[in-house]
Amino acid sequence: MIRHVVLFRLNESATTERVAQICSELTGLACLGGTAFTVGADLGLRPGTMDLAVVADFESVEAFTAYDQDAEHDRIRRELIAPIAERIERCQFEV
Repeated sequence: MIRHVVLFRLNESATTERVAQICSELTGLACLGGTAFTVGADLGLRPGTMDLAVVADFESVEAFTAYDQDAEHDRIRRELIAPIAERIERCQFEV
């Protein structure tokens, strides 16, 4: 299984509504081969943390690659995330 983790630092133009929309649209993606998907905004319990996180599990490298190259996923990244993302960190690993 492949675990995909993405952490976002958002810029000052990020609104609560935009973050909620990103969470909703990412969660709504139909991911063939996806076994678990969690997305959420940071709770602000510590200073210096990232603002938003995605953790997704996929059955295989091929399933992750299909998700990563999905046209709707690309639209969400391009139209919703890119305009408000200051920094994005990604990691994929086997579990």
